[in-house]
Amino acid sequence: AQGNFPMALDEGHRRLLIGSRNPPRLIALDAGSGKVVAEVPIGNDTDDLFYDAKRQRVYVSCGGGVMDVIQQRDADHYLRLASLPTAPGARTSLFVPALDRLYLAVPRRGDQQAEIRVFQPAPARRTEPALN
Repeated sequence: AQGNFPMALDEGHRRLLIGSRNPPRLIALDAGSGKVVAEVPIGNDTDDLFYDAKRQRVYVSCGGGVMDVIQQRDADHYLRLASLPTAPGARTSLFVPALDRLYLAVPRRGDQQAEIRVFQPAPARRTEPALN
């Protein structure tokens, strides 16, 4: 993998989560051994990713115009729950666990106005959307 940019740590499972741009993938490493335990496709041009310990989810903002939501089934198994459309270039984000909110910066481009989009993670249920 090349263009490894964002990282997050799942302390409970001792997993280092890395966003790769080429190929676009979420890579989960065992923090002790460095062994790759899982890979999941993600959108293009990832810039930020965050681990939500409460829901065991990973949020990945991608400049290609999507926010990917990855569910951690256990320490070594991950599944993409959703690939939510955002806006081209909207790759900078911040997850604030204390507020239970994910903030996404959308840049001004052409007719697209700059804005901050606010998402609230949905409860951890299979039938619910991953973000509201």
